This record gives sequence, C-alpha cells and structure tokens, in this order.
Amino acid sequence: MRKNHLKIIALSFALQIVLPGTGTQAVAQAGKAAYPAMASLDQYLISDDKIEIALARSAAPSSISDGAEVMVLGREGYTTAVKGTNGFLCIVERSWGQSTDQAEFWNPKMRAPHCFNAQAAKSFAPIYLMKTRLVLAGKSKAEIAQAIATALDKTEVPALEPGAMAYMMSKEQYLNDQGKSWHPHAMFFSPGDMTKSWAADDPHSPIMMANDPEERVTILFVLADKWSDGTASPSNMP
Repeated sequence: MRKNHLKIIALSFALQIVLPGTGTQAVAQAGKAAYPAMASLDQYLISDDKIEIALARSAAPSSISDGAEVMVLGREGYTTAVKGTNGFLCIVERSWGQSTDQAEFWNPKMRAPHCFNAQAAKSFAPIYLMKTRLVLAGKSKAEIAQAIATALDKTEVPALEPGAMAYMMSKEQYLNDQGKSWHPHAMFFSPGDMTKSWAADDPHSPIMMANDPEERVTILFVLADKWSDGTASPSNMP
C-alpha cells in the first residue's frame, strides 16, 4: 500500500513528510535539534507584501486565486492585503500550522501556500489564525495546544462546515526540510473518519488520509498531476 512507502503526517494546514527509508524517530530527533525554539520573527516574515501575495495565490489555479481574499503575515498577525470576490482565502502558512508536537514546528523556512474555499475559510482557517496570534504573543507550544483544546471544547471557534477544502498546488511550497516541495494536491477536511467511505490509502487509490487529533479533523488528500500554473509535476516525486 502507498502508506507503506510514504507516511504523511498532516497537521493543521501544513505537511510533514517522512520519505521512504527515513525513520520517523530519526527525523523528529533531527528536527528537534535544529529547531528547539522560535527563531526571530524576521525569519518568518516576507519583507515584500507583493511577493507574499503572489506566493499565496500560487496555491490554486489563477481562475480561483485571482478572485480570492489574500492575507499576509505582519508583526501583529495576518491582515487582509487583497479583498476577495469568490469566497476563497489564500494564505501562506508558516511552520506553526503543524501540530505542536512536530519537530519542525519552529522551522522558519517553511512556506505552505493554501487556498481555502469559503467553508474552510470560515470554519477551519480560524484555528491557524488563532495559533498565529498565540505564537506572536510569545506562548509556548504547551500553552498553544491547551488554548486550542479549550477553544474547541467551548466552541469558541466555528464548527467545521461540510465541504471544507483547500488547494495546495504551489510549485514554490516549502513544506519541511525532508520533503520541501511535495505533490500538488487538494485537501478535504472532515470532523469524522472518512477513511473507509473514501477508500483512502487503499492500493492504487489516489486518495490519502491523515488524522490531526490536535485540531480534531481528518484530512483527505487528492493528488494532482499539475501545479497551479498548469505545468506538469514530476512523475518521479516520492
């Protein structure tokens, strides 16, 4: 099965990829040594808003992203740089899009362009935006995890809407130090386990899945054969 060759840990809106022949524990230990704490904020920022806007829009084909709202990261958090017209939200996630227990949670090189549809923009993206505010407030990983759990328990963040999904088709994505740029794909978010009904991870199925217990969601991945600009992705990618 595909999952025996490539294990995907999808946490929040970013991916941490463990390539064939690489032990999960070894990768985690290497990342832990490399990123024990948050780097200076400047390392996570993109100095030119125009560059960040373009990178965010590269998450989806221009037919979608040209009409999307675009948010960019500043010292006080994310703000809207471009107002949208089609309900989509394009954003470049940083490393804290992952679960707090991941080794590259503080990796300042990570850039993960997402383009959320309206349902995900309203009901899934708010968790990441909340995490960002906590990060910028100097909270620890333990404090961030607890705040997320409390917000979910008390329904302080919106319940996940049916049909919530996102595009991740940017050729410029940097998802982690092991995989960096992965397959272009679409993600579908479910509050329950959709593995069986979607036949995810079955032999030769184009659908993969991963659970994110911290954000209480199952993520289904449908791979694409082209990047957002229409060019073909390499067929020999892991």
